[in-house]
Amino acid sequence: MAVGAVGPGSSPVPASELWRILSRGCTWVKQATNQIVMNCADIDIITASYAPEGDEEIHATGFNYQNEDEKVTLSFPSTLQKGTGTLKIDFVGELNDKMKGFYRSKYTTPSGETRYAAVTQFEATDARRAFPCWDEPAIKATFDISLVVPKDRVALSNMNVIDRKPYPDDENLVEVKFAQTPIMSTYLVAFVVGEYDFVETRSLDGVLVRVYTPVSKAEQGKFALEVAAKTLPFYKDYFSVPYPLPKIDLIAIADFAAGAMENWGLVTYRETALLIDPKNSCSSSRQWVALVVGHELAHQWFGNLVTMEWWTHLWLNEGFASWIEYLCVDHCFPEYDIWTQFVSADYTRAQELDALDNSHPIEDFRKGMNLYLTKFQQKNAATEDLWESLEKASGKPIAAVMNTWTKQMGFPLIYVEAEQQEEDKVLKLVQKKFCASGPYTGEDCPLWMIPISICTSDDPTCAKMQVLMDKSELTVVLKDVKPDQWVKLNLGTVGFYRTKYSPDMLESLIPAIKDLTLPPVDRLGLQNDLFSLARAGIISTVEVLKVMEAFVNEPNYTVWSDLSCNLGILSTLLSHTDFYEEIQVFVKDVFSPIGERLGWDPKPGEGHLDALLRGLVLGKLGKAGHKATLEEARRRFKDHVEGKHILSADLRSPVYVTVLKHGDSTTLDTMLKLHKQADMQEEKNRIERVLGAISQPELVQKVLTFALSEEVRPQDTVSVIGGVAGGSKQGRKAAWKFVKDNWEELYNRYQGGFLISRLIKLSVDGFANDKMAAEVKAFFESHPAPSAERTVQQCCENILLNAAWLKRDAESIHQYLLQRKALPAMV
Repeated sequence: MAVGAVGPGSSPVPASELWRILSRGCTWVKQATNQIVMNCADIDIITASYAPEGDEEIHATGFNYQNEDEKVTLSFPSTLQKGTGTLKIDFVGELNDKMKGFYRSKYTTPSGETRYAAVTQFEATDARRAFPCWDEPAIKATFDISLVVPKDRVALSNMNVIDRKPYPDDENLVEVKFAQTPIMSTYLVAFVVGEYDFVETRSLDGVLVRVYTPVSKAEQGKFALEVAAKTLPFYKDYFSVPYPLPKIDLIAIADFAAGAMENWGLVTYRETALLIDPKNSCSSSRQWVALVVGHELAHQWFGNLVTMEWWTHLWLNEGFASWIEYLCVDHCFPEYDIWTQFVSADYTRAQELDALDNSHPIEDFRKGMNLYLTKFQQKNAATEDLWESLEKASGKPIAAVMNTWTKQMGFPLIYVEAEQQEEDKVLKLVQKKFCASGPYTGEDCPLWMIPISICTSDDPTCAKMQVLMDKSELTVVLKDVKPDQWVKLNLGTVGFYRTKYSPDMLESLIPAIKDLTLPPVDRLGLQNDLFSLARAGIISTVEVLKVMEAFVNEPNYTVWSDLSCNLGILSTLLSHTDFYEEIQVFVKDVFSPIGERLGWDPKPGEGHLDALLRGLVLGKLGKAGHKATLEEARRRFKDHVEGKHILSADLRSPVYVTVLKHGDSTTLDTMLKLHKQADMQEEKNRIERVLGAISQPELVQKVLTFALSEEVRPQDTVSVIGGVAGGSKQGRKAAWKFVKDNWEELYNRYQGGFLISRLIKLSVDGFANDKMAAEVKAFFESHPAPSAERTVQQCCENILLNAAWLKRDAESIHQYLLQRKALPAMV
């Protein structure tokens, strides 16, 4: 398929700029017809014709647009006979402001002038906004793209440039022709026209790698360039399949809805997912960029070379890329301890959503991946195709096991009890479906085939036994395990299930948390399981609070991160009570010891994880009102604002959130001034995310108004509103009202994209009474958001679950917190 775009002749691009394209493609008529139906949206066709191979051109006489279905029917005066031919379409479209299709992205030049770039975002179904096509992943074609653009602009597409020449009709324009792409799906086509600088290198396997940045910011592309250049050969070796294109470009786009998009050979990113300033970027931003680069480059194989058959198999793309990005970052930056972070960031979050209604296996896995990629390259695949390849490589019943996980909703909860029989421990295991609403009560309980690993205090890092649980109950005998030895399931927290221990088994594990004999990932998994069981009403929340107090000696960032997240959820829940301050005292008690050990300033020999931990702990203590932390944050903030001593990037978020949480109108005005002065999008986003911490009602309104102002990029408005909703009980109410009052503007801005779902979730997830669930449901019944329908259902379910949790446990939590408070006085 050939696509030739005639770009705008003026610059900067004005609003509602029209562009014109001539599209020409080789078409196969499977049976005689006088109509051709294609996907098409927001496009006006001028002329269309079909020329059978070796025959005369037949001009279409009618264009019937089915706008709701995003289709157009081309009608021809005579029958198009079976066979191949060329379909030619001349049409015009509009550079929209919707961050999808072919759209314009606003940026500011170093001299302060506002200009626009023209960029694309086609996944899932928006290529049809740029050119009429068969816009489905299984319908693949090669693409020959030419762009006619202003001669002082950079023009990029999936492939390398093969020709660039003056455009005959206008001396200010040039025609840029790109090499033909491999066979690929429409959603992976991309083109960008704008002003950019770049840095480049060649990977060890000879691929030209470039990172395109805003003008004068090429330095900020070097970190991503280093990651990309290391990643391509790593994936080539891992899959034993080379990257098939001669080049890959990574480009930072100012207005971009997603984090990044894996267009083949031209990967687009938000600026914050690609750019790193050596002096002003924090450690978490470096890690984020490394992960996103690893993720998008994995898609060059999983998704681009082999594409899912239909969007129902999207997990083949996203699931794999979300896993292997960690493998890639571990290869590039082993000091990040990234696999422990995977458990907190991806594994446990997946379980939250899913709970709503001795060979060399890795070598076998790589062999299976190679089979899959080789067999289906430039084709489409379904879930079963992956199982077949892995089964062939490993000789194991992969399909039988995996079908119990992918063809039924949810995942299991394993109840475990232990009985000592002389020198042995006998475990009784029972599997049931884990439900966020409590114990499963249905008649036919689904069953999973669950690989289970069991370790003991004799060697916490090695499996004492591994079994495949394929029935509802199982008895396991652990030989030579003494009465005083603890037993833990799910070694390494790699099995996708929750575990509920009997009270005596859980009690025996607490000392192993305190003295750190349990490995970090197991400490994390144990705490996370308990918290989820408490949310579901299977155990009391008080039991979790008792276990959380055992983390007094915890040194690991990821363990603290998960614990912090769960305490944040509990704090939000208890903001609906009159003892919210009591849980803040608990937070301060839990986090104070690690805060004192870390201090404010880095010590010699510290690394990436220490910087992440310090920021996390100080932010938690500061928000909770820890007196010494608040005083020091205010002092450092004052020095920063006055230019006496600039805050390190890793300390900015915790300091900003602390002074805002306990600040006034002057604090907010100062923060907005810092936002306006910030040259780097990372710093602007850092400020936007914490503005909602301000507590006074009139200041909360000021922040919400700011969210929709020109000062905030369209994709970042959601973060500001979400920050307000998560900042306080008052903020939650104000944010929800603001969303309702401004729904039309917000929906028009984000309709159909994932940002509308994110906005809804962030705005309402913290509510905790049945009345609010009904209100949310009613609002979206009268203001439909089809693409966010499931999100609305999940949010309403979560609100009801929060209400039940509060009703069930609030009083016992209150009593426990009061008893803790009284203990020192009693002593």
